[in-house]
Amino acid sequence: MAGTQYLTKEGLAQLCAKLDQLRDVERPAIVRAIAEARDKGDLSENAEYHAAKEAQAHLEERIAELEATVASVRLIDPSTIDTSTVKIHCTVRVMNHTTGKEETYIIVSSSEADFRQKKISTETPIAKALLGKKVGDVVTVTVPKGNLEMEILSISVS
Repeated sequence: MAGTQYLTKEGLAQLCAKLDQLRDVERPAIVRAIAEARDKGDLSENAEYHAAKEAQAHLEERIAELEATVASVRLIDPSTIDTSTVKIHCTVRVMNHTTGKEETYIIVSSSEADFRQKKISTETPIAKALLGKKVGDVVTVTVPKGNLEMEILSISVS
């Protein structure tokens, strides 16, 4: 991930826990799998060995990504966020005029995004349309299925 990542202390703790899990649990497990596969003989035709080496490469790439993210973190204190406009770490309640449904989103950095919890990345079309807007503003969001019209009902910090 490029650029600064704006996280709360909780978000940083979750990111560090994931990094520790990869370094302290998954990395040693893959090293063991490689050693076990190597002990089975000819490496040129050893599918287990090649699969374990590929898994190791993917894991090391993920660890490097998380390390870069942690290095670029800027902590945000939620109590200092001004809710006069939509900003990162704001909870935004909107009326989706296209569907007629009220929806709530929490605007977060890409490393904290979790759509099941309504945490959307600042990089999503919805967040991009909402950022910087005020209560009462109506925005049009272009999504793959067409356009959505949303009115901002409230902005808060959770």
